[in-house]
Amino acid sequence: LIMSLAMWKWTCLVSHLLLSTTVSPLGRQQPLHPKRPFITFSGDQAEGNFNHLVVDERTGHIYLGAVNRIYKLSSDLKVLVTHQTGPDEDNPKCYPPRIVQTCNEPLTPTNNINKMLLIDYKENRLIACGSLYQGICKLLRLDDLFKLGEPFHKKEHYLSGVNESGSVFGVIVSYSNMDDKLFIATAVDGKPEYFPTISSRKLTKNSEADGMFAYVFHDEFVASMIKIPSDTFTIIPDFDIYYIYGFSSGNFVYFLTLQPEMISPPGSTTKEQVYTSKLVRLCKEDTAFNSYVEVPIGCEKNGVEYRLLQAAYLSKAGAILARSLGVGPEDDILFTVFSKGQKRKMKSLDESALCIFVLKKINDRIKDRLQSCYRGEGTLDLAWLKVKDIPCSSALLTIDDNFCGLDMNAPLGVSSMVRGLPIFTEDGDRMTSVIAYVYKNHSLAFVGTKSGKLKK
Repeated sequence: LIMSLAMWKWTCLVSHLLLSTTVSPLGRQQPLHPKRPFITFSGDQAEGNFNHLVVDERTGHIYLGAVNRIYKLSSDLKVLVTHQTGPDEDNPKCYPPRIVQTCNEPLTPTNNINKMLLIDYKENRLIACGSLYQGICKLLRLDDLFKLGEPFHKKEHYLSGVNESGSVFGVIVSYSNMDDKLFIATAVDGKPEYFPTISSRKLTKNSEADGMFAYVFHDEFVASMIKIPSDTFTIIPDFDIYYIYGFSSGNFVYFLTLQPEMISPPGSTTKEQVYTSKLVRLCKEDTAFNSYVEVPIGCEKNGVEYRLLQAAYLSKAGAILARSLGVGPEDDILFTVFSKGQKRKMKSLDESALCIFVLKKINDRIKDRLQSCYRGEGTLDLAWLKVKDIPCSSALLTIDDNFCGLDMNAPLGVSSMVRGLPIFTEDGDRMTSVIAYVYKNHSLAFVGTKSGKLKK
């Protein structure tokens, strides 16, 4: 395998791995080539952890989001520029934050944890969102990390006050003749009245424009957002949706999530809380979010259920894998890592599985569910959003592949789980990250593990 130098270094850095062994196709551990050099980068230990990383596909430059810092690195991991993002005086109970109005809560020096890092190629800028001030974002020039803008005057500028680095995921939808859109998905940390869990925002050309990050559409009754009803928290007090991955494909934007729900185990009269992994789909052009559909996903091998999503990555099938799956080489494939079971979100079991999904097959399942609902069959089956079961309404309508919903039968849940194809399992060293790509018609996946190993 010949990888580009930039991609190899990115793989080393993002996993922060101790590379001691590799695994042969027969499962035997073999030592790495003793002369292969590995380049590393370590930040200021006092600044804490690295949180996010993106690579400029045009230049190979690496942008690293850390606690209180954004780094720009060369492709050989030399520091080119740094931008300080914190700490600053703050209190998570201040809403709106004290930069907007006086806050009576005690202010203390607070770290700024990077929660999202995105490259806006069209405008040559970096979107860096942190945990300070209820989660505001900076727009930084790619060349020198000069601050182009930092919108904070309106309530829609605050994305989420959660301090977890994995609590926000963004997807940019780009247009040639108009401003782009930014789809933002975030945990709300018990504050649904403040923060939508998913929304689409305006990404204006002018980084200081008044409309930057404004909702694409918002009136008294309809907006480009999904909010979790407050009633949901009476059923599941610690309810939240955790967004693991996001991407766009065709006419849709997708997010892969992990969320709690209450189920009744077989033979039991009481309910218990478990976690379910779900794929969420929205149309790119749906300003009212009537196209919101979510479908549970998981994996099973030899009777063992793998249901806790750890990581995901979108790739193409490639000619060889495509033939075995009965799809085209350019079809989208989701590489996913799940750990065993459904009960332990924070302390996942070490048993894990690498599974693949054909995106077209998930879309076919969603289309079938939409069609049955528009025949009046079943309920919306999205208890967390509607609290109670709402029957599907009947309408004479044929659902095609690009159907974007009406102001009925939405938002909608798919009840039956879509199962992925397990291609590799690991029982002792939980897989935690994955990337994949096609090389000479072969599909290759790189998996990082809990102990810092890299498996190819």
